[in-house]
Amino acid sequence: MTNYDIIIAGGGVMGCATAYYLLQMDGRLRVAIIEKEPTYEHCSTVLSDGNVRVQFNIKENIQISQYTLEILATFDDDMAVGDWRPQVFARHQGNLFLFNEDGRAEAEAGLRQQQSLGCPVELLTQAQIESQFPDYGSIACAGGTLGRLDGSVDPLAVLMGYKNRAVELGAHYLQGEVASLRHADGRITGVTLANGDQLTAPIVLNGAGAWCADLARTAGVELPVIPVRRQVFVVETPLQPEIILPSLFLPSGLYIIHERGGHFMIGKSLPDDPVGYNFEMHRPTFDDILWPELVEQMPVFERLKVVGGWAGLYAVNTLDGNAILGEWPELKGLYLANGFSGHGFQQAPAVGRYLAELMLQRPHALDLAIFSPERILRNEPVFESAQRII
Repeated sequence: MTNYDIIIAGGGVMGCATAYYLLQMDGRLRVAIIEKEPTYEHCSTVLSDGNVRVQFNIKENIQISQYTLEILATFDDDMAVGDWRPQVFARHQGNLFLFNEDGRAEAEAGLRQQQSLGCPVELLTQAQIESQFPDYGSIACAGGTLGRLDGSVDPLAVLMGYKNRAVELGAHYLQGEVASLRHADGRITGVTLANGDQLTAPIVLNGAGAWCADLARTAGVELPVIPVRRQVFVVETPLQPEIILPSLFLPSGLYIIHERGGHFMIGKSLPDDPVGYNFEMHRPTFDDILWPELVEQMPVFERLKVVGGWAGLYAVNTLDGNAILGEWPELKGLYLANGFSGHGFQQAPAVGRYLAELMLQRPHALDLAIFSPERILRNEPVFESAQRII
């Protein structure tokens, strides 16, 4: 039986970022990261589209993204290990969220909140959108909010940056699957791996992503989190924009991310997306649902070729769609970083730092208590927005 100070179940970006900040704060800690799939083939981190945005409505979500943008600015240098650098290829093409008249009030309220925190986000009329981005000019809308610093990075590079630096600082990265949480007398005592090995620790972080509810259930903890398949389709079009266009988010939830030249990523969360551990692509979703809506909004997309795509899992918090962060009130030592509902990747730096502060009882650089697990037990949801994708 191996003893640790802290065990992290899940070696995705949340787990590795938390390990990094823990060891940055206290290099004497014995920290284990347990990851069942070191190739990360099915990891939600690397299956993310890598978008980072400050355009949220909740103050803390905005501040989380501000910290992420700050971290990414020097990430390649800060996370270098020897001659290796992660190369996150950050680009700030902007995010343009369109709204209709029904969503105007909420979009403007969110904009005021973002601007009050110093975010470079501006309101554009439809005429301004057409003038600045003529390729988007055919879309009917009441206006849009443009975050000029929003953009995209390489999710795998961010993950490997945190992982490699955490290991350099002393983290034990172990291949294995955490089969169950061990506990006694209302306290976490460690984990049991699928191969039967037992590891002990007074603190365990559930960072199991879309599998988090299954793991929590082994300790009698019920989380309102389900794994939902989301698909992204890569298309080639006749469009040849002179610039990289802002990522575009329509009020319906359809989003379009310009990659380069005539290549775009297309996606949308649908109410009938399957629940479960399903990574199979379903082409009719694009042909029958996404493409007709896309052509209706932008007729130029009538001529396109699907050249790629992938499916991944959202860990959807069915209570309110926001993160569940912190210690579970009914089981001391069990910490949660779960239920991010599709916007987790961009939140990893601030979440990892916050969880490390909680575990080590340090002052908070950014207090994220609004996302405490206590709200699950109290059935007190914290909703981000009725209109905006989260």
